[in-house]
Amino acid sequence: MLYQLVALGLLAIGLYGIVWRKSLVGMLISVELMLNGAGLSIVSASQLTEADGASGQIATLFVMGLAAAEATLVLAIIVVVAKRFKSTETDAVSRLKG
Repeated sequence: MLYQLVALGLLAIGLYGIVWRKSLVGMLISVELMLNGAGLSIVSASQLTEADGASGQIATLFVMGLAAAEATLVLAIIVVVAKRFKSTETDAVSRLKG
């Protein structure tokens, strides 16, 4: 039960970071926190229920692989945005040039 609360805390911190962060890198870290919370929730749920523990670990490995692929892709996008707009702040990127 404690692991589920920690996972919920990670999800809440990640959601708070997504909403209030202005930097794209900060938003990426927040998404990573949310994915780690989801992975912890999957493992703890598989251990607390009658489900096979190995299936929860395999699902968490899938979530970790998804997080690694997402981080790679988003970091590449951040590099392109930083080169083009000279900033990684969301306010600078969201302005349209006229």
